[in-house]
Amino acid sequence: MKYHLFKNGVLVSLLSGCVLLVSGCFTAGPDYDLPRTSLPAKWNAMLNTGSASNITDPETLSRWWTVFNDPVLSNLMARASTGNLDLKQSEARLRAARAKRGMVQADRFPTVSANASASRAQSSGQAGGGSTSDMFLNSLDASWELDIFGKKQRALESASAAWEASREELRDVLVSLLAEVALDYVDYRSYQARLAITEGSVAQQEETCQICLWRREAGLISQLDVDQAQLTLWQTKAQLPVLRTGIEQTRNTLALLLGLQPGSLNKILTDKSAIPSVAKEIAVGVPADLLRRRPDVRRAERLLAAQTAEIGVATADRYPSFSLSGSIGLESLVSSKLYTSDAKTAQVTAKATWPLFDAGHIRQNIAVQTALKEEALGAYEEILLTALKDVENALIAYANEQIRLQSLSDAVKAGQRALALARDQYTSGLVDIQTVLDTQRNLLSAEDSQATSTATITSNLIRLYKALGGGWDSMTQSNGKANATISGGKP
Repeated sequence: MKYHLFKNGVLVSLLSGCVLLVSGCFTAGPDYDLPRTSLPAKWNAMLNTGSASNITDPETLSRWWTVFNDPVLSNLMARASTGNLDLKQSEARLRAARAKRGMVQADRFPTVSANASASRAQSSGQAGGGSTSDMFLNSLDASWELDIFGKKQRALESASAAWEASREELRDVLVSLLAEVALDYVDYRSYQARLAITEGSVAQQEETCQICLWRREAGLISQLDVDQAQLTLWQTKAQLPVLRTGIEQTRNTLALLLGLQPGSLNKILTDKSAIPSVAKEIAVGVPADLLRRRPDVRRAERLLAAQTAEIGVATADRYPSFSLSGSIGLESLVSSKLYTSDAKTAQVTAKATWPLFDAGHIRQNIAVQTALKEEALGAYEEILLTALKDVENALIAYANEQIRLQSLSDAVKAGQRALALARDQYTSGLVDIQTVLDTQRNLLSAEDSQATSTATITSNLIRLYKALGGGWDSMTQSNGKANATISGGKP
């Protein structure tokens, strides 16, 4: 009887009816619209210094570390983009998100399975006569849940947006990684510069101690002057281990960022080099560019899109669900007759389910998903405001630190003149040793602050490029595998 359903055209009629239903279906839930955001036309913090200009240069922004013209830094950047372990974990999460999207997409299509079985049953001698029967079965089963009201479509939209959000997360990790490598590298060069300054000051103070010893032997001064000079010398020498510790720790931090063991960068970072110089121009652009460039803003927008689609998934549960299932096969009590025309079987089922009472479960789920969408919208707006704040703060810090550096440079020049004059006057007996020692300490402090300020200017510029979302597009272009992963193509 089941086999004759195919001959009577019942299956054809059912399929035709389903096609008509699908042609008139709609997608439940709200459609996603990109949030409208009002952004300022320009930045509040204007760069009025002579070493920077407010221009838009996407090419410079994409490879911002090259403006420092430091081959060691460029080498570290390239190695970090391929070896960092956080980046590899983010790449794995992106592949998982892409696979989940594939699973959701596969749910939109029919599933087909093949079955084969052979069984033997023996009835009870008391209840069934003790007879033995065999059953042989081969079948091909298929099932398909029709997406009449767009539940699967909304689920696919959500999974696609989540996958894109994971891609932006990977890009954000890369932006943060490149900035962190550059900042640590600047710290490393800063420690080297400060160590050289301190070693130079130690040499000057040792010379001062020697002069005091000569003058004491000549009976011109007392032991007090010698002790004061040695006190200052040993206090200055006490700073050397701290600076050397900073050098080693920063070098180990760089190794970790590159996915290497401590000590792996000793050969690369052995030579001393100056703190990377500041670029002459800065690719700032306009605030609206943050929507296109910053990965964390783009990720928040994609998460909002994913959550909007989840409302549609929940809303679709209020409507009927339709499914088709069918089976064709061979069934026989004797294995030798399994592949004969009389052994053919067939079955087709059309099923509709419509929830009539669930105590408000579906309605509450819609309310939950709607509230989560509002949360995602708030998170998107907050991240956008944070991005604007990051850029403004970096611009202000970059500009003001240059003014501070100029004052410190003037202080160093004045300190150098004062020290030369104080030493001459001390040798002539016009001033006491305390004047010389105070001048040496003040000069050392000014030179140390000057080196720190130079590094801070470069660090502030790096933070500005990070706040602008620079770096990820250029590294993915130069890296084939990373480019395929981040762009969403096949790795």
